[in-house]
Amino acid sequence: MPQITRMPNGTPDSEPAILQIVPSLDTGGAERTTIDIAKALRASGIRALVVSEGGRLEPELSAAGGEVIRLPASSKSPLTIWRNAGALAKIIRERNVMLIHARSRAPAWSALIAARRTGIPFVTTYHGIYNAKGPLKRWYNSVMVRSDAVIANSQWTADHILSTYAIARNRLTTIPRGLDLQQFDPRNVAPERIAALRQSWGARAQERVVLLPGRLTRWKGQTVFLKALGELNRNCRLPSDVRAVIAGDAQGRDEYANELKAGIAIEELTEKVVLAGHITDMPAAYLAADIVISASTDPEAFGRIPPEAAAMGRPIIATDHGGSRETVLPGKSGLLVKPNSARALGRALSDLLALPRADLARMGAAGRAHVAANFTVERMCAATLNLYATLIERHARGA
Repeated sequence: MPQITRMPNGTPDSEPAILQIVPSLDTGGAERTTIDIAKALRASGIRALVVSEGGRLEPELSAAGGEVIRLPASSKSPLTIWRNAGALAKIIRERNVMLIHARSRAPAWSALIAARRTGIPFVTTYHGIYNAKGPLKRWYNSVMVRSDAVIANSQWTADHILSTYAIARNRLTTIPRGLDLQQFDPRNVAPERIAALRQSWGARAQERVVLLPGRLTRWKGQTVFLKALGELNRNCRLPSDVRAVIAGDAQGRDEYANELKAGIAIEELTEKVVLAGHITDMPAAYLAADIVISASTDPEAFGRIPPEAAAMGRPIIATDHGGSRETVLPGKSGLLVKPNSARALGRALSDLLALPRADLARMGAAGRAHVAANFTVERMCAATLNLYATLIERHARGA
């Protein structure tokens, strides 16, 4: 990052800052990326401000050197968006903010207005795919391409943006989500952490665990997974030493959680399947499993589960769309299956369960090598900060 010490409208002798805005700090790829970038900014001597409604990841952001500024950033109310824009403009002027980066649509509208009022560069990141059923929704979504630079978190996302909007290619940059390979490193996980999770799942020492992590919502494919397991069980193709774990936070979707509990009973999987709830220690969770599943029925813009599991040396079965096509090497680090197909998922799981442990270990090693070469947090942060610097320098020349 360039050593900028003063904004054009003048805040002399103040540490330069970058402001990120994200609806909340609970869980998810946008929130994790916000924290990673905040840490990289502080390491570069740039103040890392984050506007958000807050959440469970606030302590992590603070530990990374970021500063939380609370605003109702998730509100879609036009009046609240307008008021947030005024608050952001004030923060920009008072805190020597060089650039503002929005990671969701509602806060992006406030950020766009504030950036235009104060004359600073504006960046957006597509962390997901925004469906538009009508012209009004399409207009609302379009804020994500009204920025000076648009970041796509995968090549699949970039292709989607180009096919949806008439955006100049030089305004679009693909920066894949990056993983911290120190955090996601099998060598850094104590055996006690693994044992504690397996015990909480009721997994015996010789049992093999198949793990499907992700928040409890229908499009994450938990019901497809249950149907796949049920079909294998009815056909006597589900080995007796296999325990399946569905891990994730219901986030208020109690009706869906109850549906999953009922599905376990209907498929006669009560002795085989565990609903584990939210897991904070994901590196240990991956190591506590033998095979990891990502069964999303809709395309994931990037999808953290496949690369995280691969980084921990675990073979992955993922649905064949979205970012998984970039993070999973079919036949080498895992398998890709037809989306929303219990039969295809069951067949793939049966195939991997039939492999010797040595073959699964080779798949895991191939997956970690692929992640290390292409999807590290260092690569992501370097590319993002380089983009910030380019925009700030260009803006300074233009101003």
